[in-house]
Amino acid sequence: MNCIIIDDEATARAIISQLCSNISSLNVLEEFPNAIQAIKYLNQNEVDLIFLDIHMPDFTGFDFIQTLKNPPKIILTTSDPKFAIEAFEYDCIVDYLVKPITPERFQKAILKAESVASTAPKKSDANTEKVETTSGNDLYVNIDRRLIKIDIPSIYLVEAKGDYINVKTEDKNYTVHSTLKKIEEKLPNDLFLKIHRSYIINVDKIIDIEDNSVLIKKDVIPVSRSNRPELMKRLNLL
Repeated sequence: MNCIIIDDEATARAIISQLCSNISSLNVLEEFPNAIQAIKYLNQNEVDLIFLDIHMPDFTGFDFIQTLKNPPKIILTTSDPKFAIEAFEYDCIVDYLVKPITPERFQKAILKAESVASTAPKKSDANTEKVETTSGNDLYVNIDRRLIKIDIPSIYLVEAKGDYINVKTEDKNYTVHSTLKKIEEKLPNDLFLKIHRSYIINVDKIIDIEDNSVLIKKDVIPVSRSNRPELMKRLNLL
C-alpha cells in the first residue's frame, strides 16, 4: 500500500516511517509536517493509506479529513485517547493508534487496513437539487418541488463532481444536479471566478494564496495555469 505520514513532530514521523519500513506491503511516498502541504499533494496524487496525527497547528486531523473528497484509508496516530469515539464516526478511519506505538500494535493496525476495502466518501447532509434561477443576490434551487433560496454572497466555493456540482455556503452545502458552466452563468462576474476546470470561487472569501493554490475556509483549491493571470488581476495587490 502506498502511504503518506502527516504529523507536525519530526520524531513522530521518523518513528512511523521506521515502523512502516519493517512491513514489506507498505511504501511511504511522502511525509508532511502539516495538513496544508498534504492536501496540495493529494490534489495531484492518490494514496492507499494515510497515517494522520490529530493535534496539529491550524488544522486538526478531523478538519483535514473533512477537506478530502474521496478519503483513502486512514490510521490516526495521537497521544490523546479521548477522541477514539469521535474517530470511528468516519468510515475512512480504520484504526486509532495511541503514542507511543508498539510494533505489535502497529502491525495489527496494518492488517486491519489491508482487510478493509477503501470506502466511498460520505455524502453531506445536502439533498440533490436542480439550479432554477437567480434574482438579485439570490440563487434558487428546486428541492422536492420547493424552490429554496440561497444567498449568493454566502457561497464561497462551487466544485464540479461528475454530473453534479457541490455548492458550499457559510451555512450549508448543496449537491446540485447541474454543470459548472450553467451555474457560472448565474453567478455575478464581479464576485466569482473560475480558477480551475472543476472549481469556481468567491474571490472575496480567499484567505491565502500560495504557489498554484488558494485557501478558502478550510479548502485548498488548485489554480490552473491558464486561470492564474485573471485571478491576479482581480486581487487588490499592495
